[in-house]
Amino acid sequence: MGQNFASREGLLADRLLGIAEFGHAYWFFGNLYEVIVKIPHRVAAAEASRELPRSPFGAGSPGRYYAPMAPFIAPAAIAALAAGWNRIDSRPWLIAAAAGSTSGAAATVYLLRNINPKLFFSPQPLSEMRRKPLLQRWYRVHAFRLAASAVALAAIHQARIIRLKGRG
Repeated sequence: MGQNFASREGLLADRLLGIAEFGHAYWFFGNLYEVIVKIPHRVAAAEASRELPRSPFGAGSPGRYYAPMAPFIAPAAIAALAAGWNRIDSRPWLIAAAAGSTSGAAATVYLLRNINPKLFFSPQPLSEMRRKPLLQRWYRVHAFRLAASAVALAAIHQARIIRLKGRG
């Protein structure tokens, strides 16, 4: 019975790591694309229209692409840590993955609550003088999110490799 429980626990951890890995890859490369093509500059400067409202899920808003996956990323990494806790060889990587995932999620919450409403969703675009410092802060926090997601993604990958080697 103990071995069967351990194998179910390991299978659960592996599946959760798969979800977290997919989610972080989705998050990392989507966020990297936003920086490269300067999506925040475009969205922050866009005038509202009936076709392009200034809202979190309006046309052109990245929120539409992240919302379906976002609620699962950090919880999957944390749950994988809990499910895989008994495997000492992968535990440090699971801790790093959960820490990176949670840190990135916390930075996202900060942006969603404190920066994005003023910068992207005001009825009209802010003046350049008011927009510039908010964009600078957005990019700084976004760089932290990218780093946190990269750490989580690398740690998840390493944990999965260790767990796969342990089966053979």
